[in-house]
This record gives sequence, structure tokens and C-alpha cells, in this order.
Amino acid sequence: MVRKPFTQVMEPHPNSLSVQTRECIRALAECHAVCVTEATVRCLETGGEHARPQHLRLMADCAAVCRLASDFLVQKSQFQHRICVLCADICEVCAADCEKLGQMEECREACRRAAALCRMVSHPEHAELLAMASSLPPGR
Repeated sequence: MVRKPFTQVMEPHPNSLSVQTRECIRALAECHAVCVTEATVRCLETGGEHARPQHLRLMADCAAVCRLASDFLVQKSQFQHRICVLCADICEVCAADCEKLGQMEECREACRRAAALCRMVSHPEHAELLAMASSLPPGR
């Protein structure tokens, strides 16, 4: 059985989620892919501080929480907003660590974008709008 890449698996039906949520899911997929690739290729090959265990664990945590947050958003989990706040926190720490090390601009930017979009979809007003939209009868 051939598994689809995460970015293809997690693409939700366009009418089932808000534009902001779909954009966040795409950013999370990108951040996941970049963190995994950077950690397993660039950091290990570069060595030194890039291959520091704590840095590699942070990148693994970032990738894992991005995938989890994306899953929760697609499922419309009752905990999606809490997970998105945690995801944003971890992505911001990962971006800062990547910036400090240097030569990791792609990872830093992917993490920052995912963090910003997670903060946006976890904002209380966004949650209230989604709840109101979910209560509308079909066809409206």
C-alpha cells in the first residue's frame, strides 16, 4: 500500500472548513514537512550545533504537534483551539532556535507561518464564528 504524503492526506473538502482553517492546515502540513526534512537531512549532515539532541527533539516535537493540530482541525475536535495554542507555542520556540543556529531560514519561516495561523484559528472570535456557522441549517 502506498501512503500519500501528509500534505495530500490532510487536504479537507473545500466547503467543510473555513478559509482560515484550510490555510492553517496547509501551513501546518508545510511546517511538518520542512521540520522533518531539515532535522533528518540538513541538521544531521551539517553537524555541530545543528545536530544537538535538544534541537533535533524540538524539531521532532514541532513536526509532531503540527500533524496533531492539523488532524484536530480536520476533525473539528472540541480541543482544536487548545492544541493550536500549544502548536503555536512550540512552532515559535522552534523558529527561534532555527534562527539562532542560522542557515535554517526555510524552517524558521515555515514555523512562524504555522504559529501565526494557529494563533489566528485559536482566537476566541474565530471559535465563536465557527460555532455559529455550525448551527445554521444546511443550505444557508
